[in-house]
Amino acid sequence: MNISYNWLTQFIDVDQTPDELGKLLTSTGLEVDGIDTIEAVPGGLTGVVIGTVLTCERHPDADKLSLTTVDVGGETPLSIVCGAPNVAAGQRVVVATVGATLHPSSGEPFQIKRAKIRGAASEGMLCAEDEIGLGTSHDGIMVLTTDVPNGTAAARYFQLEADHRIEIGLTPNRADAASHLGVARDLRALLGKPVKWPSIDAFKVDSTEFTIQVRVEDTAACPRYMGLTLSNLHVGESPEWLKKRLLSIGLTPINNIVDVTNFVCHGLGQPMHAFDAAAITTGEVVVKTLPAGTPFTTLDGVDRKLTPTDLMICNGDAEPMCIGGVFGGKTSGVSAETTRIFLECAYFSPASIRKTAQQHGLKTDASFRYERGTDPNMPPFALRFAALLIQEVAGGQITSDVIDVYPTPIADFRVPVTYRNIDRLIGIQIDRQRMHDILYGLDIQTDELTESGFVAVVPPYRVDVTREADVVEEILRIYGLDNVPLSASLAADTLSEFPEVDVNQLQARIGTVLAATGFVEAMSLSMTRPAYHEAIRATLPLADVRLLNPLSEELSVLRQSMVFSMLDALVYNLNRRQRDLSLFEFGKVYGSSVSTGDNGTGATKYHESPRLALVMAGNTTAETWQQPGKAVAFHDMAAAVNRVLSSLRIKPTDQQPADPTLFQYGLTYTLGKKPVVTFGLLNPKLAKLADAKVPVYYADFDWALLTKRYSGKASYAEVSRFPEVRRDLSLVIDRSVSFAQIEQVARQTERKLLTGLNVFDVYEGANLGAGKKAYAVSFTLQDATQTLTDAVIDKTMQRLMAAFERELGATIRK
Repeated sequence: MNISYNWLTQFIDVDQTPDELGKLLTSTGLEVDGIDTIEAVPGGLTGVVIGTVLTCERHPDADKLSLTTVDVGGETPLSIVCGAPNVAAGQRVVVATVGATLHPSSGEPFQIKRAKIRGAASEGMLCAEDEIGLGTSHDGIMVLTTDVPNGTAAARYFQLEADHRIEIGLTPNRADAASHLGVARDLRALLGKPVKWPSIDAFKVDSTEFTIQVRVEDTAACPRYMGLTLSNLHVGESPEWLKKRLLSIGLTPINNIVDVTNFVCHGLGQPMHAFDAAAITTGEVVVKTLPAGTPFTTLDGVDRKLTPTDLMICNGDAEPMCIGGVFGGKTSGVSAETTRIFLECAYFSPASIRKTAQQHGLKTDASFRYERGTDPNMPPFALRFAALLIQEVAGGQITSDVIDVYPTPIADFRVPVTYRNIDRLIGIQIDRQRMHDILYGLDIQTDELTESGFVAVVPPYRVDVTREADVVEEILRIYGLDNVPLSASLAADTLSEFPEVDVNQLQARIGTVLAATGFVEAMSLSMTRPAYHEAIRATLPLADVRLLNPLSEELSVLRQSMVFSMLDALVYNLNRRQRDLSLFEFGKVYGSSVSTGDNGTGATKYHESPRLALVMAGNTTAETWQQPGKAVAFHDMAAAVNRVLSSLRIKPTDQQPADPTLFQYGLTYTLGKKPVVTFGLLNPKLAKLADAKVPVYYADFDWALLTKRYSGKASYAEVSRFPEVRRDLSLVIDRSVSFAQIEQVARQTERKLLTGLNVFDVYEGANLGAGKKAYAVSFTLQDATQTLTDAVIDKTMQRLMAAFERELGATIRK
């Protein structure tokens, strides 16, 4: 479950940082698995500032370029060459300074570097809105009307508030915490601060001109059902604030009506559903079960056969519109043409929802919450709050009274508790008032107080607190397990082992994997030539560590990169007629930096980092009478890199082009934002510097990061009982489009059925057009719950083709 830090602060004031908050939540039993920074735009506009154009002159050698000087708050103005037609002196502009990485609205990220353009020096870039990811316009640079000081961070000027996504590993018993409000309740008990509920004071019924009747036939499966109608709505895109809230927890905005229901679900923990009122032709909503085998098409376009226990929301007595609490129907959902809706808010029996979701293999945000138990007292508030939000984002009026079918209200749990048992189970005696304050903060009232105990009155949304031991657990988790001292006489018969990763064993294991695929281990000196470092100085983050008493000037510094050590080992073997080489080495690199102490003096700090390096040259297969020799290629090194990563069960999260200073071409794999390995064809200038006269492929791993991320735990999945299906497509795309982009679009478009894709042919020719290439790609589809039908397969492929055409500009070859 994902929680937005900024969204959470709307429910409760917190002074803690996201990391501090994560530790607090973990201590209460809401274990935080990770915290990710969510930037308002990619890169957060780091290095982008507001400036003023001081001068603007035409470039003497280019009619469409201008030479400008720009004040960005530094000691001297920047000289910047600009190609925008609207640049002029006196303008307030957005300036990307040297070193900034820009993430445009379309295309790949790029870094701003010092450059010479038609002979004129340029120390930055004046930006259009599409170049910094703030829009799509590229008519010219952004011209601002502002009096903020030069040098003001653009992120601050545009109020691009960063957020943090807190991933909570929610246990099945804590259904009450499956929302921002639920997490805020725990923090209220922990911090003693009040929970801030959104206001519904403005709610009012505008008229009763469009009333839909409700009849609940199965009150056991649906104890409470509420609804109302809204009319004269305008369905469209949600406002930015609403889209940001959903995106911050990993949800994709759909339209303003559906987005409001998702916002309420994740904010208050109350799932909701909006029906297009045009689908309710009978004027009556009936909550009931239907005969076994009744056909029903869900929102995902899948035709399903209902079971006799499936609770359905029906148009009248016979026409199903929605699987109650699980999934909506295809014909009754909100669309762009919708102007009236029936807004549903209900409490469903957890057992009923769990059984239906399991039978149909449907796991939705709604079923996740309903099958664990929601709050039967929440629908009145949530329905009114959602109606107000819909009016805010889509206009319209509330055109019916609030319908509330609740024949048998669900009572609070009453749990007798004794102080004696509390003290016995916790192991210490907690102050009685502190105990009652904790329970009060958790919405658990205390009744029938005596000297020996009390009755805990537990609200029905706390489905996990029904026994005395549960109440004691609630007290203890907020009081803090760390605050209970261990007894001096504590003993145990056995102690479980929690072994740390043995780095030496892991290194030996990866060395064995590489040796088994033809690599030979190299062991080189950590000392190297200063000239090597000067050749790659721009890529080195630290200063050199010089030896006080070097053996020679050729070996007077400690290496900051493994690349030249590997090249020296390669050349040594090449000079001895060993031409087909695959080498690896586990080694360390070194650097130094100066830190300033409190007294203003500088102190040198030394840094040591373990690395794994691979190098390949020559042929991968020897020449024989059966086949010619095959030269090493980029994909041979890529295969070796992927083999190392898969052996460590590590999957990169992203890839970027490698630094051209080191590589003629290559890739950098990252974990989060940290580079884990860079590999490719070495820049021939570097190879020549070490006297290597053949193409050399090189890979450099951050071994410390790999060992940190390695858990040793194997993942597995049951072999599907249903067959997989392969479909092939031929895509004509721009030469700049990579297979990684194709894979990303495919997996974003089809998350459920797509289990694999592979490019099995690449073609480039004059008949395709300039700058074009053709990829033949295979797609493997499989459903773990049922056999795929031709209709589902065809629909999936149609969606994939449409996505490739839309996102990549691809042409599908029929």
